Amino acid sequence: MKHRNATLLAVLLAAGLVLGAGAQDKRREAQLRTVRGTVLDKEENPIAGGVVFLKNLRTQNVRSQYSDDEGKYRFSGLDPNVDYEVHAEHREQTSQRRTVSNLDGRREIILHLKVDKKKDAG
Repeated sequence: MKHRNATLLAVLLAAGLVLGAGAQDKRREAQLRTVRGTVLDKEENPIAGGVVFLKNLRTQNVRSQYSDDEGKYRFSGLDPNVDYEVHAEHREQTSQRRTVSNLDGRREIILHLKVDKKKDAG
């Protein structure tokens, strides 16, 4: 009887740990952030095929993607404890570099990027 109770207790503890870990993963996922917006020309028309760069300022890793047919872009699954830098380029033009701060508590951050400056030669 004691052996059966010990086994049952061990099974219940293991199940509790698994459920607790799953809940922790869901909380972590719920905290991840998204940065999205539209790439625009100087007249504020959407630009399809603009390249949007997202730089992790902690690791210096850069992700990039093209804006879609409506000029929209989206980066998901971002660490809320990291600052990011975002900018867009199209042809010989670039946008202002925008910073997403880890102090900004929003889960979804919308940044429209106006490509209206000549890219530096270097």
